[in-house]
Amino acid sequence: MRTQKATFAGGCFWCMVQPFDQEPGIIKVRSGYTGGHTENPSYREVCSGKTGHAEAVQITFDPDVYPYRKLLEQYWQQIDPTDRQGQFHDRGDQYRTAIFYHNAEQKHLAEASKKNWSKVDVFVSRL
Repeated sequence: MRTQKATFAGGCFWCMVQPFDQEPGIIKVRSGYTGGHTENPSYREVCSGKTGHAEAVQITFDPDVYPYRKLLEQYWQQIDPTDRQGQFHDRGDQYRTAIFYHNAEQKHLAEASKKNWSKVDVFVSRL
């Protein structure tokens, strides 16, 4: 079986686990912090807003069963990317949205999906 990883930030990481963890082709969903400048930060350090980290999930998946494009589609349905202060009731920079790509193909697909979602009138503000 071939596997890949996808990493998404979208508010509280616990809330980002459930939409993915029971899908066929999803092998593992791990929550943690990414995108910051401190190695192995604690929850308290991340919440201070000084480490630059975001709460995120890293998904290990079989792209032949659940392709990255489908992960992106599911991701966009979980977030409001126009809210720069967090997600829903979770406020603070650590709750920002972000797609952390793992290779050039993921980068291309993520940028294309953002462009497509920016044309859909479902968010309060423009993407």
